Amino acid sequence: MTNPIFRKEDVLIEALPYIQQFEKTTFVIKYGGAVMTDENLKAMVAQDVTLLRKIGIEVVVVHGGGKEITSLAEKLDIKTKFVNGQRYTDEDMRDVVQMVLGGLINKDIVRRININGGRAVGVSGIDANLVSVKQLDKELGLVGEVTDVNASFIRNLLKDGYLPVIAPIGVDAEGTIYNVNADIAAGPIAASLSATKLVYMTDIDGVKINGKLASHLTQSEAQKYIADGNISGGMIPKVESALAALESGVQKVHIIDGRVEHALLLEIFTQEGIGTEIVGE
Repeated sequence: MTNPIFRKEDVLIEALPYIQQFEKTTFVIKYGGAVMTDENLKAMVAQDVTLLRKIGIEVVVVHGGGKEITSLAEKLDIKTKFVNGQRYTDEDMRDVVQMVLGGLINKDIVRRININGGRAVGVSGIDANLVSVKQLDKELGLVGEVTDVNASFIRNLLKDGYLPVIAPIGVDAEGTIYNVNADIAAGPIAASLSATKLVYMTDIDGVKINGKLASHLTQSEAQKYIADGNISGGMIPKVESALAALESGVQKVHIIDGRVEHALLLEIFTQEGIGTEIVGE
């Protein structure tokens, strides 16, 4: 039987060139899905992002919280409605979104990272006009489309050694607060920072084409698969956000299954990876 110590050494040796390559680069991690509801996985993600920060990678976390929003809305007797896969947001639902994303979830993620020594700080898109928006579609109500990101605010936090955890809430020029889809918000945030990697943690293996995981896609291939229906449903906003991020200077986008133990580290620090990477032409 192989000595487990050597297996660990092999993993570290394989990871070393990636650690050297990515030191002092910026990763944006969109954190969402089932991984946010499982206690063991939540603890693991907190450990993984802290490790990335400790080895010299600048990490920014953008999180969702759809299930928690729906749960609180039900308790408050506020009806949940979706239009074309996005949550319709009136003023009552916006207040729920603010409470859940900007409060409960954001601070829980911050607490977990700080337990591991990660120096996380929680902010929403309202703070320092971090995420400026305009209304995306009148049919969706108070749902915002990102128009600008205050990247200097994020960079200052990173420069001072903090790990920003961002709740996807935005504000327009008149000060109206909007709900922003976390998948869609992560792309402009990554682009504003010229991030080396944008990683989407999801509830599926990655992008599947004809039922089979595609470990590597180019921009043109991804566009083709959206057009012909191979990429559909909730994967479309992720892939479209990924493509926009690549167009704006992000080097590589990963879509991975956050339910896999240490999925983040396996995707970044091993040759095979575990999900789908999307790259420029």
